[in-house]
Amino acid sequence: MMAQPTSVLAIFAHPDDAEFLCAGTLALLAERGAKVYIATMTAGDCGSTILSAAKISRIRRGEAERAAQLIGASYSCLGQKDLNIFYDQLTLGKVMETVRARNPSLVLTHSPVDYMVDHETTSRLCQTACFGAMAPNFRTGGRRKAKSLRAVPHLYYADPFGGRDILGNEIASGVFVDIRNTLSKKEQMLACHESQRAFLSAQQGISDTGVMMRSMAERAGKISGLGLAEGFRQHLGQGFPQGNLLAQLLGEMVHPARI
Repeated sequence: MMAQPTSVLAIFAHPDDAEFLCAGTLALLAERGAKVYIATMTAGDCGSTILSAAKISRIRRGEAERAAQLIGASYSCLGQKDLNIFYDQLTLGKVMETVRARNPSLVLTHSPVDYMVDHETTSRLCQTACFGAMAPNFRTGGRRKAKSLRAVPHLYYADPFGGRDILGNEIASGVFVDIRNTLSKKEQMLACHESQRAFLSAQQGISDTGVMMRSMAERAGKISGLGLAEGFRQHLGQGFPQGNLLAQLLGEMVHPARI
């Protein structure tokens, strides 16, 4: 267990993104006493070819809540729309308010380069929100008006889907988390997103989301030598913490990339 509870915030674009990309790590952090919050930019309103936007959004919010509950986490949605996540003042204010309200030591989000712009914009918004969360003069405009933070959170980018950029170039993670002990929990969390099985099959040709998720874990496991893993890159730009907080929190479960 951690000496004192650590707040962890996972902000991703859509319901099921966190489950695909970092649920094994979130489960480990929760097991060790961290308070885990999962937030999505949208409720997944375009995630159906049959149901209305309102109906599929209600369904997907419920799926995301059930998945989060499996590890004792909480879930919230920032209320944006699919394919309409923009880097603008209003949206940045929502992300900043979420970061300040949760006061995380650790933030996980999308890779800055991914297969769709919703993911990439979410990543960029999180970078600014983490960096600017300490600046009291930035007013979010939110109703809660959470106080500015005392420290910039540690920020980590999850592997992109497929592990490559849009031109097919490999994206190399520098930090890997061993998820062999939490793969079953990750599978259970992803299975909560039942509505997406048929949609992803029709839209992207993914016949089995569980098989896809496991292949991603096996790829990261092969690169890291861990068998099953989730890969991350830490944001180490000026003003951000330089210590590897994931390694501090998870110890022997975190390994650097093999050279």
